[in-house]
Amino acid sequence: MTGTTTSKTNSAPGPTEHLASWVETLTWDAIPAHVQDRATDLLLDGIACALVGAQLPWSRIATDSVLALEGAGDCPVIGTGRTTSAPAAAILNSTFIQGFELDDFHPLAPLHSASLVVPALFSTASLLGRPVSGRDLLTAAVAGFETGPRVGHALHGTEMLSRGWHSGAVFGTLPAAMAAGKLRALPADRLEDALGFAATQSAGLMSAQYEAMGKRMQHGFAARNGFYAAGLAAGGYTGIKRVFEREYGGFLAVYGEGHDPRPDRITKGLGQDWETTFIMVKSHAVMGGLHGAVQAAQALRERVDPARIERIDLRVGNVVHHHGWWRPERPLTAIGGQMNIGYATAVALLDGTALPEQFTEDRLDADDVWALVDRTHVTLDPKIDALPLMERFSTYLDITLRDGSVLCEAVISPHGNPFDPLTRDEVVDKYRALTARVLDLDRQDAIEKTVLALADAEDIRPLIDLLAPAVGRVLD
Repeated sequence: MTGTTTSKTNSAPGPTEHLASWVETLTWDAIPAHVQDRATDLLLDGIACALVGAQLPWSRIATDSVLALEGAGDCPVIGTGRTTSAPAAAILNSTFIQGFELDDFHPLAPLHSASLVVPALFSTASLLGRPVSGRDLLTAAVAGFETGPRVGHALHGTEMLSRGWHSGAVFGTLPAAMAAGKLRALPADRLEDALGFAATQSAGLMSAQYEAMGKRMQHGFAARNGFYAAGLAAGGYTGIKRVFEREYGGFLAVYGEGHDPRPDRITKGLGQDWETTFIMVKSHAVMGGLHGAVQAAQALRERVDPARIERIDLRVGNVVHHHGWWRPERPLTAIGGQMNIGYATAVALLDGTALPEQFTEDRLDADDVWALVDRTHVTLDPKIDALPLMERFSTYLDITLRDGSVLCEAVISPHGNPFDPLTRDEVVDKYRALTARVLDLDRQDAIEKTVLALADAEDIRPLIDLLAPAVGRVLD
């Protein structure tokens, strides 16, 4: 028999086998309490984003389109009162979490973890035919939360964004597969198959950020593909072995071509250094790299009359500049506004925040906003890229007034970063503030209490039942 063998050797396991083995053996008790708490926070935050995202105009189009393709099923689509197949529900529930740029992100290995992991888990749970405990769900979530950033680190994280990949969609199939595979209690060899299936389905172009509704769905494709990967592996359908190590056609070899990928980063500190705690919960409905600009604008807002502004100057590093600045054209779409540093800065100066109300059609085409956007200039500052990793989202804002005076503000590390994270109380406050727009208080309170007590729940079905009915509309 000829061809490349996939048999194991007596050598030390590579990163693919090591990761799969760690996921298989991970237990709730092995996860430190503060990591358990953070996983619960990320679940609550993802649910808040899904409930707000479920009835956005573009989400309703997505729901109708996907259900027309996929048809009926018994898996709930969050916040719609509708059901569909488990793969379709994974796409849509992820699309809702990503639907308004309010969901979490990892600042060093950019991806939106809840939008990948939570939908894959909910769809998997719907197929298992047995109760799924809260601890099992959260343990599987941690397996996913740990996997995604580690794969991102191996590809130099934010470098993928600068190269034009939608990094979270590229990295995101792997955490979805590991979460779903863990919930299925797959053994390590089948988890390795799932990694192979997930890796071969990875893709995503960052040019979706300018105007495409599809940007909201790209993590959904990854969530669906990871869900499928675990399901295929569970059925005994074999996938690519050693997919991270393969020199020809392997995941790191292809996506890291010419950029010196670091396979050791996938398993470095696994089970000791917890990436889950580095996942950033957002305070604003803009892409993560723009939080510094919004916070700088908020700090200067009380000191300046917008009518007196002559010029706005922002200095940022490579990732924010590539990902968040282009000369915008009026009117922007909501996604364009949420990704553009000029628009985000302008509405924060005028309104003091960047939440759903700042991205309505009227606000996106408002004269007072565009008067500031047209005066905005953004400069790439190479010195920022020489700073320590956690300072490379530094943002320097200078506002020149008509009398020649200049107001300056610098944000080195926006609030919410891993060294200044949102607290449990702040995460709950965000959940309440967002969902008050779309839920009655009784249902809002019931979801909050159910999520925060999930680690002691014998079955997650009551939570799914609370999430399934239709919610209100936040923009119309």
